Amino acid sequence: MMIYVDADACPVKDEILRVADRHGVAVTLVANFGLRPSRNPVVTHVMVPEGPDVADDWIAERAGPDDIVITADIPLASRALKAGALAMGPTGRVFTVANIGSALATRALNQHLRETGESRGYNAEFGPKDRSRFLQALDEAVSRLAR
Repeated sequence: MMIYVDADACPVKDEILRVADRHGVAVTLVANFGLRPSRNPVVTHVMVPEGPDVADDWIAERAGPDDIVITADIPLASRALKAGALAMGPTGRVFTVANIGSALATRALNQHLRETGESRGYNAEFGPKDRSRFLQALDEAVSRLAR
């Protein structure tokens, strides 16, 4: 089992490391800009070249069954699901085959509304409840996959 993290702007890296340490699971943080190095032995840092979807492509090419992909990028979550991995957003939302189509459609609609000026694209504020929900969801997912 591996936890792959789309680490650019990921707000829950500390929570991921807490769960990984508790369960002894390896984590790969993938980013196209500098991350603060970790001396944690479960962590591997991967720096990919800058460019659209380079980090997503790196993760999607490696993730597979029994892996977990943490990302706010819905197309990456969809690719992870197709590879057999579990995909989860930073708020603890678990993407499934049953809900990914709706998530992709909502993303496309929101993008269209932003492009036409109908929406300014504000995201809800990320708070302590989101962190707590994520921490619980990731802990449950790792426990379930470890069985």
